[in-house]
Amino acid sequence: MTVTIRRRELLAALCGATAAWPLAARAQHTGKLPTIAVLGSDAPSWTAWTAAFAERLRQLGWIEGRTIAIVYRWSEGRPERVVEVADEFVRQKVDIIVTYGGAVAAFKQATRDIPIVFAIAVDPVGIRIIALTLSARLPSIFNTPDFVRAGGLMSYGPDYQALFLHAGDYVDRILRGAKPSDIPVEQPTKFNLVINLTTAKALGLQIPDRLLALADEVIE
Repeated sequence: MTVTIRRRELLAALCGATAAWPLAARAQHTGKLPTIAVLGSDAPSWTAWTAAFAERLRQLGWIEGRTIAIVYRWSEGRPERVVEVADEFVRQKVDIIVTYGGAVAAFKQATRDIPIVFAIAVDPVGIRIIALTLSARLPSIFNTPDFVRAGGLMSYGPDYQALFLHAGDYVDRILRGAKPSDIPVEQPTKFNLVINLTTAKALGLQIPDRLLALADEVIE
């Protein structure tokens, strides 16, 4: 019996096989290290997070400069910068993009071929906000401890270092051949409560002892 495969079907089969071929194996074949491109908001606030991300990759066997390459770029609070970096990553033909939720739309606009891993999905709030709430003597609660250390009253939100550790797991699975669309978006499981007692006193507030006992960090 003779089986005839149409040219279009053959090309589709070959493309499917290529897509399923792990990125690490493709890199060995081409001699080019898989490149992980990271876009963050700014280097100072992302230092601990990117360190956690790189450490998790090391734990999973991916060594920067030996088995993978990692490039970092920063949006510096400018939306147009996100578009510039998206175009740059596409031109460089990076293998995976790691970023934050607010930048995902720009990357989706720039490419449908490069997997995008977003470690966090937040709507950044200006510090410009902390000053207003303090001047109006209004209690404020934020989603990250940085705002509390800058003078906000308290924060309750996900542990961002844990999120970036988990982002390393996502990247590892994609490098080993997992299809990005098959990997579900997961909710954070670890949350931190931070309270600024100095701000509470300035606002004339008494924080209950029970709440202080639950806090992961108290700033005095």
